[in-house]
Amino acid sequence: MTLTHPAVALRPPRNRVERRAVGWWTARALAVAVPAAAAPAVAALFVPDPYRTWLLLAAAALSVAGLAVAAVMPLWRYRVHRWEVTGTAVYTASGWLWQEWRVAPMSRIQTVDTQRGPLQRLFGLAQITVTTASAAGPVVIDGLDGRRADDIAAELTAATDRTEGDAT
Repeated sequence: MTLTHPAVALRPPRNRVERRAVGWWTARALAVAVPAAAAPAVAALFVPDPYRTWLLLAAAALSVAGLAVAAVMPLWRYRVHRWEVTGTAVYTASGWLWQEWRVAPMSRIQTVDTQRGPLQRLFGLAQITVTTASAAGPVVIDGLDGRRADDIAAELTAATDRTEGDAT
């Protein structure tokens, strides 16, 4: 038996995240990569040779890997990340290595939250988290313009208030 609901269709979401999200994702990647590469380099200053060489090699490898991730991951995520809010559901596509499409029907939405970390605020961005009764966890729309995120949160709040259902 196949259950279908004509109002909620599985399809890719239409809207891209803000282009500024590429800078934010790059800064986040570098915030992890730089200290990870610096730690063995600094430790190499305080240990004798054979260990110093291995620590410097580890620092070099971590630098190359971190820079590669910082160069590739943000652009790839920008290419993949999409979102859309319709009268019946919230659609998202996200990920870069493991990609995920999510649909949250309005009748299942329990809470709508916006987050703005310090780095996000620097880039003028925000994130919306739509919590449902799903065991898969919340639906997250990352990399939105801050003002747009507020508008979407208000729109979702009003839409869920108009939607019949018990959100369970």
